[in-house]
Amino acid sequence: MRDGLIQGFSLSGDDERKVVMRRDSFLELVSEAMDSLPRKFRRHIQNVAVVVEDHAPKGRDPNDLLMGVFEGTPRTEQSFFGTNTGPNRIVLYQKNIETHAEDVANEEGRSVEEIIREEVRLTVLHEFGHYFGLDEEALEDV
Repeated sequence: MRDGLIQGFSLSGDDERKVVMRRDSFLELVSEAMDSLPRKFRRHIQNVAVVVEDHAPKGRDPNDLLMGVFEGTPRTEQSFFGTNTGPNRIVLYQKNIETHAEDVANEEGRSVEEIIREEVRLTVLHEFGHYFGLDEEALEDV
């Protein structure tokens, strides 16, 4: 496919098509999304690890296709005198994003790659919004 980002399609045991994007291509999209953050925000990002995993941890509602999550203490709640508990984490779930992208692409007649690119960017922005202290309601307005 375009740009060589999509490696191929595979069939799972339940005959659902799953998009397979090479991890390095997906990480490049994450990097591009992070670079797109406004400079005034990027300079305030400290102690945040951005990682990519295939799926959300077991035990979550299977009907809730989680694209990403912020784990840690938002900047608005951090204290200068607080103890360092390790890095905050932003986790993107690649297979969940791919599954969502395939569904949207089928509904809208757009390319899966285009939707993946958009979803990665939106997820990165969303999770960094949580890092900066915005709740779900505030993020809906952004």
